[in-house]
Amino acid sequence: MSNESKVTIAFSLNGEPAEVAFAPHKTLLEVLREDLGLTGTKHGCELGECGTCTVLLNGTPVLSCLVLGLACAGQAVRTVEGMAQGGKLHPLQETFADLGAAQCGYCTPAFLLAAEALLEANPKPTRDEIKDALAGNLCRCTGYEKILDAVRLAASHRSTVDGAA
Repeated sequence: MSNESKVTIAFSLNGEPAEVAFAPHKTLLEVLREDLGLTGTKHGCELGECGTCTVLLNGTPVLSCLVLGLACAGQAVRTVEGMAQGGKLHPLQETFADLGAAQCGYCTPAFLLAAEALLEANPKPTRDEIKDALAGNLCRCTGYEKILDAVRLAASHRSTVDGAA
């Protein structure tokens, strides 16, 4: 495809300014994976039913397979690649690893980002609130219990660090 049939947008990607050129019909999922090389966001059903492609758009979980890349101009996109900071895992990543919440790992980036958005909005969620926030994300390997436990543990660590516990 020639550059003439591409569009260029500027946006924030994982807290940094970014600019990317791509075919205007591409979804955010395709732009992230194919044009930016960020493969942490996974291809799932491409119908908006599995949640595997979840990213944060302005802090809100969205299904990147249903969002056009063009819609992200001037917006803030966060992927799993943006979670670790300064070589240190995000607390959610740590608790997922510590509790064995990720089995094959394919769905894990989406669960991590959905959980991050939840904890940002509600630092001390109940188990039912965690279930509700993660309900749009499917996992074929787990019974979800370790995932729920990992989010709860990350919330308790966050509360302790913030002095709220």
